[in-house]
Amino acid sequence: MSQRIDSYRPAGSPAGWSHVGDEVRRVVRLADPLLPYKARELLTALTQLALFCDGEGLPGKAEVWLSREMIERFIAVGCPQVGESTRGNYRTRLLRLREIVLGGECRTGKPAKLSASAPNRPYSRTEIADLWGWAGGQPTEELRWGCKTLMALGLGTGLDSPEVIPLRAHDIRRSTAGGPVVVATRGARQRLILCRRSWEGVLASAAERLSTDGTAQYLFRPNCYSRGTNTVTNFLARTQPSTNVPRLVMGRLRSTWLLELFEEQLPITVIVAAAGVDTLHGLSRILPFLSPVPADGAGRLLRGGQ
Repeated sequence: MSQRIDSYRPAGSPAGWSHVGDEVRRVVRLADPLLPYKARELLTALTQLALFCDGEGLPGKAEVWLSREMIERFIAVGCPQVGESTRGNYRTRLLRLREIVLGGECRTGKPAKLSASAPNRPYSRTEIADLWGWAGGQPTEELRWGCKTLMALGLGTGLDSPEVIPLRAHDIRRSTAGGPVVVATRGARQRLILCRRSWEGVLASAAERLSTDGTAQYLFRPNCYSRGTNTVTNFLARTQPSTNVPRLVMGRLRSTWLLELFEEQLPITVIVAAAGVDTLHGLSRILPFLSPVPADGAGRLLRGGQ
């Protein structure tokens, strides 16, 4: 059985496998004798989760992949190509793997801790300004526009990598001249999202600069026709890093977008709909970063009325 695990390769030879393969096999070797699943079932589920996390720019560690928040996020947005029953099977297997690797959550009776790790930490205003300058300083036009487009999609509409990859230029629309910019997402979480006002111009320009001959050009990396889960990660790996400028991570851009919505006190139903989630699990990582409400202000809100 160990030989079968060691020789496992996912179909299609995804680019991110070289980053996560050793850790996937290590975890399944550890868990296989202890769980009533076939090794290939565990390998398939963990590989899909690991490749999703790699596409989000997260570290290649099982402790990161198998956090409760990450599993729920993967189930909600990371595997739109499979049916509901398959997603349910993935969740069950991944949660059992979590018990083996991290010890589970039931032994102490304590709920899972909210993650405040760097991959989910919202960017500060200074960091956003630094990232924008970094994007504009990339050595080629392709890299400059690609980075700016990712920032506009993440900070303006909260899209993550799986939603960025299939977008076409004509999915970015203005209802009227100078009106709000609307993004029509594709895939399992199709919805319309109004772009944040400060990023409307960037996003509109990214769409308008592409061909208007009626072809369905991709918005991000329009000349790249071989697209997979690591399209964003592979692009970012080609960018020129800069000292003291944080890495561009789609998960952090989305967290920044979510934080702004919460801080502006939008109704939770609006945030959930715009984020494209069915539960609050995917939003829980933002809670550690919300500004505390003073006691007197909280009292007034809780009491209600005038």
